[in-house]
Amino acid sequence: MDSDSFANAIATTDLEQNVEFKSEKIEADSQSSYKFEGSKEELFDNEIMLPNRSSTQVNPIKERRESKDKNRKELEEEEREKMQVLVSNFTEDQLDRYEMYRRAAFPKAAIKRIMQTITGCSVSQNVVIAMSGIAKVFIGEIVEEALDVMEANEESGPLQPKHLREAVRRLRLQGQIPHGKSQKLFFRL
Repeated sequence: MDSDSFANAIATTDLEQNVEFKSEKIEADSQSSYKFEGSKEELFDNEIMLPNRSSTQVNPIKERRESKDKNRKELEEEEREKMQVLVSNFTEDQLDRYEMYRRAAFPKAAIKRIMQTITGCSVSQNVVIAMSGIAKVFIGEIVEEALDVMEANEESGPLQPKHLREAVRRLRLQGQIPHGKSQKLFFRL
């Protein structure tokens, strides 16, 4: 046996013993989440070794997503139950008003035309739907405040323009409605 083959045999034996020692250390470490599962030849086939996750560890990102979905579903179910209890306790007048509010919608063509006039560019259908919903909520707040105004004045019957004007005035004072005319300030430097 020449010296080169003898040196290669010793190096191979040392390398195999080192691999066996490392694999025994990995197997002995029960808290480690990474293990090499394969033969000694597979260990040195790749230049870069990536650890394999053990099958016992659960992906925390997937677990968080599932818990968010579960929480969202639970919250939606709770909201649905609360709405059922609320609607079942409505008076006849409140139920009629609620049904009218649910059915009411702004015409999408009119909203689209107004938005395109103001912005000067085309507006997608999703934006029109969103703006229609925002407008509906805004009008609902004004009507709710107008009903409070009517109740404070000890009046009954349908809402009148004076109630709506007072409701808008109150909401503007509270900062919920921006002022209609913007103040343009010109500065010279």
